[in-house]
Amino acid sequence: STLRLGNDLAGHHLCKDTGTGLLAKNASTGVDMNQPVTFKQWYQDGHYFVHHSHPIFYRLGGHGRPGETLLLIHGFPTSSWDWHRLWPRLSERFSTVIAADLIGFGYSAKPRDYEYRIHDWADLQEHLLRALGVTRYHIVAHNIGDNIAQELLARQQDLVEFKKPITAKIESICLLNGGLFVEMQRPTLMHKLLNSRMGPMLSRLFTESRFNQAFSKVFGPHTKPSKDELAEFWAQVTCNGGANIGHRLVGYIQEREEYRNRWVQALVQTQLPIRLIDGLADQMSGAHMVDYYRQMVPRPDVVALPEIGHYPHVEAPAETLAAIEAFHDQLAASR
Repeated sequence: STLRLGNDLAGHHLCKDTGTGLLAKNASTGVDMNQPVTFKQWYQDGHYFVHHSHPIFYRLGGHGRPGETLLLIHGFPTSSWDWHRLWPRLSERFSTVIAADLIGFGYSAKPRDYEYRIHDWADLQEHLLRALGVTRYHIVAHNIGDNIAQELLARQQDLVEFKKPITAKIESICLLNGGLFVEMQRPTLMHKLLNSRMGPMLSRLFTESRFNQAFSKVFGPHTKPSKDELAEFWAQVTCNGGANIGHRLVGYIQEREEYRNRWVQALVQTQLPIRLIDGLADQMSGAHMVDYYRQMVPRPDVVALPEIGHYPHVEAPAETLAAIEAFHDQLAASR
């Protein structure tokens, strides 16, 4: 892949409603959790790099002083904007905070003929880390971001096994709701239809009202997104023609089966600190996934959030942030 960092790609790949120009700011300053940033505002402090000839959007935050790096990996079908409520505090705590829009999502390119795979999304993270000169980092991941983190962890274990140098070392992982174990995943009807023969037709016919109805169901009973929030999520999906490729983005469902043993072994065998922060009301990966995680993973570290659905960092940002910070406080105390 060709790598180029900066903001000179801004005019090449904008959503129609994002305005003009890309400000090359460090996003270490932001608003508090009670005053959310819009998807359009999120763009203003972004940058681009190139992955397989396609422009990839990313945000870069942090206080900039010597310290630790945090990589945030978002899930399907949204983008790095999902982290906006946690961003200000995480940027105060960590030296560098990195969050890219995976290819096919958010403000990144959404080519129609691209092979969207977990392995390629993991490559994208590695390329960005390398370009930014990161040699050690922590991960917070959600949804398919969990599988990307599992693949990155498996690659690190491969390097250790074959006694090869690690250019960017994972130091810890926080996992939010996601399909960590394929045998326990419960795809929504939207996932099933997109992954069927009807997928291409469904992508073309997908409307905002249908999206709102389906997407709201993955949230907790008392933390459903507001009309304004749903509009922000829909903007992420439709940006750069994204509504037309939904059926191409769900191949990870098969990948979870294909690489099940590799990704589960990565979790089970690692000695790295890992914490699962899970909204129990999530029908896809809630209480049943937590129970199974506790059975499968040695020394499970779990923070359960009752009545919270699939998006803890959106539905319960204060509680999610507290769980992340407590985890890192423990790491700091054990050094």
